[in-house]
Amino acid sequence: MHHDHQGGVLWIITLVAIIAVFNFAPIPQDRAYHRFGDQRLIAGLPNFYNVISNIPFLLIGFIGMRLVVTQSPAGGLADLRWMHFAFFAGVFLTGIGSSSYHLYSNNRILVWDRLPMTIGFMALFSAIVDEYISTRAARAIFVPLLIVGLVSVFYWHVTEQNGHGDLRLYALVQFLPMILIPVILCLFKSDPERSKYYWGMIAAYALSKGAEYLDAELYDLVGAVSGHTLKHVLAAVAPYIFYRSLRQRERIIRAA
Repeated sequence: MHHDHQGGVLWIITLVAIIAVFNFAPIPQDRAYHRFGDQRLIAGLPNFYNVISNIPFLLIGFIGMRLVVTQSPAGGLADLRWMHFAFFAGVFLTGIGSSSYHLYSNNRILVWDRLPMTIGFMALFSAIVDEYISTRAARAIFVPLLIVGLVSVFYWHVTEQNGHGDLRLYALVQFLPMILIPVILCLFKSDPERSKYYWGMIAAYALSKGAEYLDAELYDLVGAVSGHTLKHVLAAVAPYIFYRSLRQRERIIRAA
């Protein structure tokens, strides 16, 4: 398929997704969202396991940022450095925001959980555009996508405060990249070794969303751990896979 046609497919998917999402009525935050399957109070911490299961985000975000800062920016990684750093910064801040949210579990704190996640989503998508499609395109969309991600959360928060919450833009920011990334991996030529890491990230994220959906059911079934706790652990696997991919690239560059 010609490069222009491949890009056209991405634009069509994006346009269809935008039209489809905004054909829905505004989507308020479900109040039941804050009622987790496992709400045990342990060591003075409410939702204990949902709080401490964010530790992997902190650890992976930190070692990822350190790797990006200390590695030699060769082999094309120089262009991606800020995108990679923003991704791991988003992961690290998600650990802080999510653990804080689970301590209090309300919409006011949920904002600080969602904001860094949009940074991670948008930075990862920009990096993949850079690697698979065009460095120029990635540079052009990186900052605007970060802004759109942040705006999507603030827009939801303001509308929620005004009594007519609307999650549509945030839903688009969270899920559209997860649709476009597999399409990019399939349509654009790339190193299979590199692509396998991205497919692993997609699989980990998909499993995490499944665990989140089955939060109470998994807690009733397993007893020791809830679906939401598993969601955090599985979601943290995705940035760890990305971290391992960067380490692998660094070793290849040094050996060259």
